[in-house]
Amino acid sequence: MKIMVAVKRVVDYAVKIRIKPDKSGVETQNVKMSMNPFCEIALEEALKIKESGLAKEVVAVTMGPSNCVDTLRTGLAMGADRGIHVEAARDLVPLSVAKVLKKLVEVENPGFLILGKQAIDDDCNQTGQMIAALLGWPQGTFASKVVLDKEKQVATVDREVDGGLETLCLDLPAVITTDLRLNQPRYATLPNIMKAKSKPIKRYTPEELNVEIKSDLEVVQVTEPPKRKAGVILSSVDELIDKLKNEAHVI
Repeated sequence: MKIMVAVKRVVDYAVKIRIKPDKSGVETQNVKMSMNPFCEIALEEALKIKESGLAKEVVAVTMGPSNCVDTLRTGLAMGADRGIHVEAARDLVPLSVAKVLKKLVEVENPGFLILGKQAIDDDCNQTGQMIAALLGWPQGTFASKVVLDKEKQVATVDREVDGGLETLCLDLPAVITTDLRLNQPRYATLPNIMKAKSKPIKRYTPEELNVEIKSDLEVVQVTEPPKRKAGVILSSVDELIDKLKNEAHVI
C-alpha cells in the first residue's frame, strides 16, 4: 500500500510574526520557514505505518514556489521515499489545494491520504474535508490514534471532539487529518539529510494537472491584534469585586 502525505511550508512556529508595512500580509522575507507542525505529525504517522510493514511507500507532496522544495527535502530526510512538488507562484486557497491533491491521488492511487488538520499560517482547517468530499472518500479528522487493518482494508481512528474521544471505522481508501496528540515527530539525522538529496522529486504545474488556480477571497488588510493592557495587583477581594463591578461591568 502507498501512503500520500501533504506537507506545507510555513513561517516557523517559534518566529515572532511581523506585518508588512503596507498591511498586505505577513512578512516572509528573511524569515525562518519550516514544515507545518501538523504536517510533521502526519508524515511521522505515515512513516510509522510503513515501518510496521503495513505500507510499502510514503510519498510527500507540497505545493507552492520553488523554495517549497526545501520543506519537501526535510520530509525526505525524515524518511519519505520520494516527493512531488506542484509549483505555483501564488498563494493557494484550501479548495485549490484540494483540487490539486485530487488529481495527484488519481495519478498515484494511494491507499490513503494523510495530512495535518490545519496549517499554522492561515488556520483554515478545510483542506482535508474538501479533498475527502471531492474524492468521495470517508474521512477521519482530528485523529489522535490511527490503527490500520490491512486484511479488512479498514482504518480505525480515534478523533478528538468537544465531549472527549470518538472512534470511527473507515473503509480504505480514506482521508485522515492529524491532531497534536497523535505522535511526536522524529528529527532528521545528518545521514538521512544527505540521503534525501538523492531521493527523486517529481514536478508538476497546476496546468499539467488540468487544475485552474483561482481565489474567491481578497485580502483587504492585515493588522495586528490590539495590545493587551498590563495587569494590576489588587490588595483585597473587596477591591477585586469593586473593579469587576464598576470598571469591567461583569457583575
